[in-house]
Amino acid sequence: MSNVTLLQPGTKPAAPKTKRGTYFVQTWGCQMNEEDSEQMALYLQELGLKPAADWREAQVVLLNTCSVRRKPEDKAFSLLGELNIIKANRPEVVIGVAGCMAQLRAKEIRQKNPLVDFVVGTAQVSEIPGLVEEALQGKRFQTRLDLPERKGVIVTQIPQRNLERTGKIKAFVPIQYGCDKFCTFCIVPTTRGRERSRPTEHIVAEVRRLAELGTKEVTLLGQTVNSYGKNLAEGRVPFSQLLQLLAGIPGIERIRYTSPYPRDFRTDLIEVIRDVPQVMEHCHMPLQGGNDDLLKRMKRLYTVESFAAIVAELREKMPDVGLTTDIIVGFPGETEEEFEGTLACMERFQFDGAYMFRYSPRPGTPAAEMEQVPTQVGKDRLNKLIAFQQQITLNKNADCVGKTYEVLVEGPSPKNPKLLHGYSRCFRKIHFPGDLEKFRGEIIPITTTEAHLWGLSGKIA
Repeated sequence: MSNVTLLQPGTKPAAPKTKRGTYFVQTWGCQMNEEDSEQMALYLQELGLKPAADWREAQVVLLNTCSVRRKPEDKAFSLLGELNIIKANRPEVVIGVAGCMAQLRAKEIRQKNPLVDFVVGTAQVSEIPGLVEEALQGKRFQTRLDLPERKGVIVTQIPQRNLERTGKIKAFVPIQYGCDKFCTFCIVPTTRGRERSRPTEHIVAEVRRLAELGTKEVTLLGQTVNSYGKNLAEGRVPFSQLLQLLAGIPGIERIRYTSPYPRDFRTDLIEVIRDVPQVMEHCHMPLQGGNDDLLKRMKRLYTVESFAAIVAELREKMPDVGLTTDIIVGFPGETEEEFEGTLACMERFQFDGAYMFRYSPRPGTPAAEMEQVPTQVGKDRLNKLIAFQQQITLNKNADCVGKTYEVLVEGPSPKNPKLLHGYSRCFRKIHFPGDLEKFRGEIIPITTTEAHLWGLSGKIA
């Protein structure tokens, strides 16, 4: 998730002279949004625009928004307020809003921010250059949405993609859009539509092109990525088969994916992870809650024991597999007993790490109409869960000290530019001293020397 510096309420943003021909894309949300932002940047570069270091100086500002929780929506509206002040002083600035919040709340965005130039839906990223051109020529507010604002209408098309990407060590590749699971807390089927898979040949062609540009690692993206391949015109292609096809592309040394859905996690996938060297031994599989009644209210189509069976098979076939998860606390109706069940699952499964959140009601979802857990109760449970999992993570990392891992060197460490950093196959972040020019993009052995909450320190073996 990108960071943005917001002004204090009541202060007026500085108004430096706009740098002509520049753009800035502000991103909130998941990896799918990050990849969408990369696509937006590619389209803007085709117009001859160059990236700006600060949104206050850019001629074109795009906000790529998220609606999974309320906090990123609040941040987007706050930034829009500041951009409206800038545009009032400099009318030549172009403001566009994209992403899930744009899909969901287009009318509200327009009402609250009358100087916004356009709002674009989640499947219309390719229309952004045309909208920017029209805005630069003075054409006023436009909306491009794939979901008309009424119930029962769904996105069915595959977004058009720009494959003229720049070479980089790691890249995201969407293989699937939308979701058919309809969890009671989730807005994704509304904002991104029903589940549809990209044609296999398109994915293979994109990954092959990335490899030619020097990409070593790809991460395959989908809301329920392991259900890939259903309803393809070419016939069903299981996710495990797609992984094997991509593993055969010269130059691709690592393949990751996020996020799999537990009900669709089968033995054929586990065996591919074990047997295909290019597929990394790491799985980020959302549990969400540790009690069957809680999972049923969430409409998660599995049980604690069926989830446990997947974990057991993964660890039986790959003892060093990295396992991470997502957890929601304070879900409507969550009892103390159900929360204790979640803590018990964290103890039982010993995840290497977890993304943990307090439930955020999303208007239009069934869970938003359920009886809500008091805010403070949810906060207290989240704090308890975080402290519990952090100790597990520290213990797991401590067990890794003295071991040697294969690490793909990405570049300077964000924590200490004098060090390099990268990830092991099982997705442990490792920082270590080394020569950037010599090792960037290389896979090298690192022996770990010290454990931290965020990962490990080490040295070249």
